[in-house]
Amino acid sequence: MAKITAAEVGKLRNTTGAGMMDCKKALVEADGDFDKAIDILRKKGQKVAAKRADRDSSEGVVVAKINDENTRGILLSLNCETDFVAKNDTYVELANKVADVAFTCNTIEEVLEADLDGMTVGEKLIEQTGVIGEKLEIGGFEVFEAPFVGGYVHGGKIGALTGLTTESDNKEEVAKSVSMQVASMGATTLSYKDFSPEFVKSETEARIAVIEKDNIERGRLGKPLKNIPLFISRSQVTDAALATAKADYEAELKAEGKPEAIWDKIIPGKLERFISDNVSLDKELALLDQDFIMDDKKTVAQYVESKGADVVGFKRVSIA
Repeated sequence: MAKITAAEVGKLRNTTGAGMMDCKKALVEADGDFDKAIDILRKKGQKVAAKRADRDSSEGVVVAKINDENTRGILLSLNCETDFVAKNDTYVELANKVADVAFTCNTIEEVLEADLDGMTVGEKLIEQTGVIGEKLEIGGFEVFEAPFVGGYVHGGKIGALTGLTTESDNKEEVAKSVSMQVASMGATTLSYKDFSPEFVKSETEARIAVIEKDNIERGRLGKPLKNIPLFISRSQVTDAALATAKADYEAELKAEGKPEAIWDKIIPGKLERFISDNVSLDKELALLDQDFIMDDKKTVAQYVESKGADVVGFKRVSIA
């Protein structure tokens, strides 16, 4: 039997990340053969991975990488089972190494086949499953290219990338601020103009049905009933709808005895509130139509315009 030295154990540990005792046992089993010891540890990882295949990997780390030219960025989440593992420095280092390798890839499949420390990323994750004792997987992967790309990662759990045109002198600030908005508010599309008529119609029916059902219960309990909105998206607030609303407001002002000379000072504000009250879908899902988190008196679109910038798209990855 070969004599196993501390240096050999340390080398195997540095190569695989496995614990000292696991490395020593693998070297003993391999009779000192370094490559065979690595294979033994990898097979241990395969066994652990098979046992934990049905586990929920709902913790992990999100990493963002952007090239020096700020024209390409990626977001990657390396998922594990517990927050304890996710916060470990070695695990964060592994996530960053995977992200470095993934930077030139375009799909998760390409990432898993990419080389990392002499093996594929997929093999590395299986190996580290044996080392860590938890299911490891790439939970999310997004690639984004634009004339200018900036990003933001919140607490290692949510990451966002924002693409801008290059005209603005404030592009770094805007890209980060909008990425913070994306991370915080979770938009799914850039503008209400991206919604299909079918989607808006189905969402309108579903949301009104929920309010009507809730109002039945509120009525039974003697509580004030919730207002049922006429619309839920700016795409529904047509010129005709605005004209009708304006006529209604004029009738109200006339009934209140307000002189016509001041109507033009009152009605624009009422129409703004009318629109604001009937765009709930946009404020939830459309990035540019959301209230800006740093100044809720502005929409994101108004903030971006004030900085002379133009958003062309965004990506978001989070730990589920």
